[in-house]
Amino acid sequence: MKRKLFVSLVLPVLGLALVWARPLVNHASPEPPSPTVAALQKGGDKNAERKDRCGTKHIDETVATQYQAALDKFNSSRSPGQIRKSGSVTIGVFFHVINTGKGIENGDVPVKWLHDQIDVLNEAYAGADDAATSTSFNTPFRFSMIGVDRTTNAAWFNSGIDSAAEREMKAALHVGGANTLNFYVNNAGGVYLGWATFPFWYAADPLQDGVVVLYSSLPGGNCCGSSVYNLGDTGSHEVGHWLGLFHTFQGGCAANYNDFVADTPSERSPAFGCPVGRDTCPGAGVDPIENFMDYTEDFCMYQFTGGQSARMEALSAQYRGL
Repeated sequence: MKRKLFVSLVLPVLGLALVWARPLVNHASPEPPSPTVAALQKGGDKNAERKDRCGTKHIDETVATQYQAALDKFNSSRSPGQIRKSGSVTIGVFFHVINTGKGIENGDVPVKWLHDQIDVLNEAYAGADDAATSTSFNTPFRFSMIGVDRTTNAAWFNSGIDSAAEREMKAALHVGGANTLNFYVNNAGGVYLGWATFPFWYAADPLQDGVVVLYSSLPGGNCCGSSVYNLGDTGSHEVGHWLGLFHTFQGGCAANYNDFVADTPSERSPAFGCPVGRDTCPGAGVDPIENFMDYTEDFCMYQFTGGQSARMEALSAQYRGL
């Protein structure tokens, strides 16, 4: 039985080999979380404790339009034979597990969770994450674990987005080039489910490339109270950014500034929970709450569209050499 169907059936009842690895690294650093993250943790953001947000940076309309123009130009020079087919691109994933000590409660997640996260990514990007219907697109991307390292460092474990600790962590641990997915597992600043870098940022700051994901959101984790964000689809979402996708609600209801994907209906704001039938924009189609690039809970999201697949395929070729 597929994962989504299983969850939807049991949720009402429940109420809800190591691959090659580096030696354990133990970096000491007094760097505290960034002031912004610290403020959020103290209640500066009323939703800070919910951990149902993605911290990936918002790109304003002017810059996003420039990236789109570059992509359009790139696509205009490609022949149909250069478009990669479903399942034809394998991405190597290197996991960096950051913890504060031994044990899952300290972020030292078992290797099984990492293998299960790879399985979730492969289901999501193969269009096999939906048990009830076959509306999710089979993208070109598949994922394979190529390595794991484990680092005990409290500052890195709690590092916030754009903090000195995050930069130090990534500079020390990053492996490979633009085509290697560096997957950092930590406490995501104590605020977010995760965040990611976009492919068009790689050239300017290669060592900072990758995704950061809350350790307890991996399959088997205990995130996040009564909200279901522990089936691994935070990873699916953040990897979508890493391959070039924006949030489905980017630009709100604007006709010219959404996610630059024609087959994801516009939505005014992120959706939470699983609000079936939600429709916040006057254009055609209800809000794409089932899409991996929204904010709904893991049991609710199961879809990449054909347009999203085409965007990821092109941007990964343009900027990542995949």
